[in-house]
Amino acid sequence: MLRAGETALFKALRLRALADAPDAFAETFAQADARPDADWENLTCSVTEPDRHVMFVAEDAGRPLGLTFGLLDRERPGVARVGGMWVAPEARGRGAGRALLDAVVAWARGRRFTRIELWVTVGNSPAALLYRRAGFVETGVRDVLPANPALATLQMALDLASPG
Repeated sequence: MLRAGETALFKALRLRALADAPDAFAETFAQADARPDADWENLTCSVTEPDRHVMFVAEDAGRPLGLTFGLLDRERPGVARVGGMWVAPEARGRGAGRALLDAVVAWARGRRFTRIELWVTVGNSPAALLYRRAGFVETGVRDVLPANPALATLQMALDLASPG
């Protein structure tokens, strides 16, 4: 998990993710890179202070190789969201993505959410397969990717009310 004060790590990982996979996120590299340092510090606080969002970091021998967020849905108190999932190319296929996803699901279960949702870009088959293997199912809800409206996204969800 990201810890308070690790703003530089947050920024570096997020920018690396946006540069590597521009069609996977709601914001662009340019948008994120233009943020002032104070914004990055506020974002870090939002995922490290108790009872707020959370950010998990995948590491190998102390080297950060991926991240994901567990996000609160303020409009639907029983629902959590997975956001910003990314694994470095050199770490893909080695279990980092599943470990990150499992960490967010465990966080959501621990907070007693009844459902966890995520969005995946249509055509991102490796990510969709990862989510399906973890028990997520398509909800039938579709949208466009805010960073590139030419791309479609689909919502997937996991029911946390059942044991598992």
